[in-house]
Amino acid sequence: MKILYGVQATGNGHIARSRTLAKALQQYPEIKIQWLFSGRPKENLFGMELFGQFWWREGMTIVHSEGRLKSFTTLAQLKIRRFIKDVRELPLNEFDLVISDYEPVTAWAAKMRKKPSVGIGHQYAFLYPIPMPRFNWLFHTVLRIFAPTNKSLGLHWHHFGNPILPPIVPPQPKPENDTANYILVYLPFEHPTPMLEELSRIERQFVVYGVPENLPTAENIEIKAPSTEGFQRDLANARAVICNSGFELLAEALSLGKPILSRPLAYQFEQEANAKALAQLRLAKIVSSINANSIRSWLKNHPPPLRIQWPDVAQAIAAWIADGCRKNPSELARGLWNQVIPRPTEGAAPAYQNATD
Repeated sequence: MKILYGVQATGNGHIARSRTLAKALQQYPEIKIQWLFSGRPKENLFGMELFGQFWWREGMTIVHSEGRLKSFTTLAQLKIRRFIKDVRELPLNEFDLVISDYEPVTAWAAKMRKKPSVGIGHQYAFLYPIPMPRFNWLFHTVLRIFAPTNKSLGLHWHHFGNPILPPIVPPQPKPENDTANYILVYLPFEHPTPMLEELSRIERQFVVYGVPENLPTAENIEIKAPSTEGFQRDLANARAVICNSGFELLAEALSLGKPILSRPLAYQFEQEANAKALAQLRLAKIVSSINANSIRSWLKNHPPPLRIQWPDVAQAIAAWIADGCRKNPSELARGLWNQVIPRPTEGAAPAYQNATD
């Protein structure tokens, strides 16, 4: 089986998820994969060795500034003619299946040429009634048509009574230092200078990713360069996590049982929906602003964190793909949620419990 696998590279979470699934798919030598990435300049991609000679297209991306999505700027910078050209010229004849991790070029190329396609990713969970902001019908509509596929496997921290799968989380390293007392900060959508100034006012140590390394910092702050292995190691050793409301990092933090303080990117539908789900499930503290006061309040009052043990979702999906995607996604989802510890209770949107059932 030959697969064209497209990945939306605007966020590191999409790449991290695809990296985990790529390793699982390597167990099936009959499957040959050509990877395609879009949404980020090719020179800004890092840690891509696992994907071999991947293809790159410009695709579509979002523009943000100081923690807010810039809707009109995002629309203005879209190169629609280039996108249409890439969709029309994408070679699909040699492939048996197209998989899209919310990547629009591959998804629309498959749709236009009626090629079998599967969507795998968090965004496909929004095809179902899950927690999301009200009165954002336009963003919800765009989210649904951005990368359409014939079949889809949506991923979320809870099923909310729908055939949604648990997150794909890579194996996490064990903590190396029980005495580490720093907080991991990943806020790439915030204005870095005032954010670092707020952190400098708190008598705690911080390890910060996602900001320029040459910025001046206080003694309690260490800025680190992008690194897949380094980030996972620092996440495992951290006492807590401060981040925006992107899906994949939060899934990893929940698997490690870290206290979480999260601020969604304003006017970004997916992140606002994620924040709503986190609050409803009582899995993190959600704030509208990351500053010294909100951090101090969270450190003083956050409840005991909940560690969620996710099953090997990547392996289950790889086996599903190798079997020709024949099993009903509802059956696949049900089997995986039965392995989650603590198991989510049944119902539309209940909170997780601190003990297994």
